[in-house]
Amino acid sequence: PYSRTGKYDYDLVVIGGGSGGLSCSKEAAQLGQKVAVLDYVEPSVKGTKWGLGGTCVNVGCIPKKLMHQAALLGTAVKDAKKYGWQISGPVSHDWATMAEAIQNHVRSLNWGHRVQLQDKKVKYLNIKGSLLDEHTVKGLTKAGKETILTAKNIVIATGGRPKYPTNIPGAMEHGITSDDIFWLKKSPGKTLVVGASYVALECAGFLTGIGLDTTVMVRSIALRGFDQQIAGLVTDYMETYGTKFAWKCAPKRVDKLSSGALQVTWTDTQTGSEHKDTYDSVLWAVGRAPETKALGLDKVGMQLNNETGKIVLGADESTSVPNIYAFGDIGEVGIINRCHTDIIRYSNLNIVPTTVFTPLEYGCVGLSEEEAEKRHGKDGIEVYHAFYKPLEFTVAERDASQCYIKVVCERAGDQRILGLHFTGPNAGEVTQGFAMGFQCGATYSHLLQTVGIHPTCAEEVVKINITKRSG
Repeated sequence: PYSRTGKYDYDLVVIGGGSGGLSCSKEAAQLGQKVAVLDYVEPSVKGTKWGLGGTCVNVGCIPKKLMHQAALLGTAVKDAKKYGWQISGPVSHDWATMAEAIQNHVRSLNWGHRVQLQDKKVKYLNIKGSLLDEHTVKGLTKAGKETILTAKNIVIATGGRPKYPTNIPGAMEHGITSDDIFWLKKSPGKTLVVGASYVALECAGFLTGIGLDTTVMVRSIALRGFDQQIAGLVTDYMETYGTKFAWKCAPKRVDKLSSGALQVTWTDTQTGSEHKDTYDSVLWAVGRAPETKALGLDKVGMQLNNETGKIVLGADESTSVPNIYAFGDIGEVGIINRCHTDIIRYSNLNIVPTTVFTPLEYGCVGLSEEEAEKRHGKDGIEVYHAFYKPLEFTVAERDASQCYIKVVCERAGDQRILGLHFTGPNAGEVTQGFAMGFQCGATYSHLLQTVGIHPTCAEEVVKINITKRSG
């Protein structure tokens, strides 16, 4: 086909139809480029597959938040009785009803993404893309039919997939991951979640919330990379909520019994003693790995980080190959071995706001207390904090002992805010608003000058006045 460039089929070929690839291909098309996007889902080990839209839409944020919502509604039903709602009979949850409704919504999103690409004149190809050289992409259909595309520029946005542990017998044969949990037709039943990342805790949280017997097995710490004081509050709340935790334990093997149940053997790493229990499902949430293997990156000599397998990126998302770019989970900013002249303004990655949708939600933006201390010294920071009780917890007689706010500031000058942390209802909605303040260089005095909206949980942030230093 003729291209605006004349020389190539396309101005831009994007490999990967997830959050990054879709937004990039649509943006490029609006700037008048001729664009194709290639998306292909390799089925999970368990055979789960899905449509266009990437992890977020199909096996990540969207189904996760909806299952979290299902769990929150369970708590709301309990609260409702205290507020005078007469609910007769025991309230129980049906997995199949929830899963089907969520899966139908996800399918509608798959369709919506296809329509958007059509509207913006982006060519969508459901084929598995890999590089042949710096301007040529090979695409394979499910049936093994080959297509060759040439492009002036190429973007790689293939993200990552959940990892299985390689050294644990039975882990892969009998386990599932986040790639499978949202597409199960029937309830996972009594579940062991291995790992303590946000993925592990969110999944364990909603499984507990819909009434399943759920245990989280933690090797070392929960929510690595997040503020550890807050991580403790999140897991404390989960324990009260009914999630069981096996702290400092490492799984050794998984065996399928004749009954169909899964027997898990693990070691308590502190005592060295061995334990066994049976579960209906074992969910591995032990990290994600980039999808770099099958991309043919060696054909163009692309520089990778050997430890992580990720593509090494410059600040402007360039790879070590001049006309090939990458972004999202597939890459990480590093030192590229070539001279870099273009300086492109890119968003300050310290101020990406985040929310963990555990039963007690945790939102944060900026630095954890540990990180702030590492960068500025203990005497260089002032930490304001407060426990608070959401109004809706009072009548419901719910325990608010983990609802907490922490604002980490520079101690000198006008006390620029370095990090803001919030646990409580609707943490994402609260954090999103305060995140804008970070873009504007918010200080502690800005916070004090902000009028609170009464009665809300978010107003507790602007009322904050007690320092940790004051005891």
